[in-house]
Amino acid sequence: MFKHTIELSTAALILAHALPARAQTPFTVEEATIADLHDALAAGQITCRGFVQAYLDRIAAYDQAGPKLAAIREVNQKALTQADEFDKNRGRLASEPLACVPLVPKDNYNTAELPTTGGSASLAGAQPAKDASAVAKLRKAGAIILAKANMQEFALGGVSVSSLGGQVRNPYDLTRTPGGSSGGTGVAVAANLALAGMGSDTVNSIRSPASANNLVGLRATQGLISLNGIMPVSKTQDAIGPITRTVADAAALLQAVAGPDLNDPLTSPSAGKVPESYSAFLKPEALKGARLGVVKALFGTKPEHAEVNRVMQQAMDALEKAGATLVTIEDPEFEADKLNAEDDVQTYEFKALFNQYLAAIPNAPQKDLAGIIGSGQFHKAALEKFLTGAEARQDGMADPEYKARLERIAAFKVRVASVLDSEHLDALIYPLQKRLVVPIGELNQADRNGIVAGLTGYPAIDVPAGFSAPSETAPLGVPIGMDLLGRPWSEGKLLGFAYAFEQATKVRQPPASTPPLTASSSR
Repeated sequence: MFKHTIELSTAALILAHALPARAQTPFTVEEATIADLHDALAAGQITCRGFVQAYLDRIAAYDQAGPKLAAIREVNQKALTQADEFDKNRGRLASEPLACVPLVPKDNYNTAELPTTGGSASLAGAQPAKDASAVAKLRKAGAIILAKANMQEFALGGVSVSSLGGQVRNPYDLTRTPGGSSGGTGVAVAANLALAGMGSDTVNSIRSPASANNLVGLRATQGLISLNGIMPVSKTQDAIGPITRTVADAAALLQAVAGPDLNDPLTSPSAGKVPESYSAFLKPEALKGARLGVVKALFGTKPEHAEVNRVMQQAMDALEKAGATLVTIEDPEFEADKLNAEDDVQTYEFKALFNQYLAAIPNAPQKDLAGIIGSGQFHKAALEKFLTGAEARQDGMADPEYKARLERIAAFKVRVASVLDSEHLDALIYPLQKRLVVPIGELNQADRNGIVAGLTGYPAIDVPAGFSAPSETAPLGVPIGMDLLGRPWSEGKLLGFAYAFEQATKVRQPPASTPPLTASSSR
């Protein structure tokens, strides 16, 4: 699966008929953006095959060898063939906004040529009949599915460990977890094993790995992107979105997948809500005049929160310097632990939705949740309590407590909207995680704040805010992210704020554990 050589990729990246070396900057795969890729393709500096091969070489060197990141669940054996097809028709570069962009979706996205397992040994080999709607849209825009990413099994947790793929390691500190549940996608993008990726987010799961891996992670307004063909957890809380190294790339991926889908009725409200260009919002001055609410209940007060608070203070200073006005929001209703304990509905909805999903997979090794539990082929330490609890609910969505939670969620939506309106705010800001990601071996990432977006369905984007102090195991420090949450359908405005912050701070740095490859790196 991983038999690729660095000599091949190096030779393929620079073409014989390229311009004289002094006339152009050498192209490198590390930290490449969609714009960089397309410029290099247009200039004849690289081939699509060479670009894809370079990522395959890095996967071989760093995912199953070297630091053994375990971010990749399975490589797409057709990726190079799809790259060759692009090279035979370079006209696609003008018509396809994601032409030759190698992507890594989380392993809960249905893909026609690769199994979709949710990271579970109980579903090894489960092959969907067709792509998820979002995957089909990405392919139509020209993207290449490079591989499927490892993840927290069934997207049920925050440390990204699975029975099929093992423990994903954080490339900035190999002793720590990468956040989750989209940890494999986050690590693959951070370590330059792919250009970009797609994750899912029921509570924290796009923005947690973005925060922990110095990335941009966007959870879209629920209903903006189709969930058809995505392995479900909760119809009330699930959403999907891009994980990228830059805000511009997040905007490009969002453009490709946003909008109504006849196969997902929940997307019907998005009709007319997708702007002609999300990229048009990306202006360095976008923060000038913005009013941002600093949600104090989502900041920690204990010693273990000190590093995150220090970085957040620096981020807030940068926001003000860029022209934003910060407004302190003192509201205990935003307290995340309370919201998670009293309002989260995952265990009530999971069994019915998951069984329905499995019924649509022709060769699924297990046909329902009871079969998965009975097989014993799942990460018991991480999942047994949740899975058995969900299975024990005879009809979770008829439970009076479930209905009470839905009522509280509706009231919380009203509360958040009223705070935004009464203070004339453009967005709320807070750290996605109050503390650093936990060491490998721990099974729970405490102190996460993603539940605010998870319950309201409002959009939220996480951007790199800074690093903790460097240490022996984390030479750059551990990444820390800042969330910006806005009103429904305000993705353009949020992307603009994130872009202005990104350009003002330039926080993004690749991890030291996965440096550029040389010929000797593959030996």
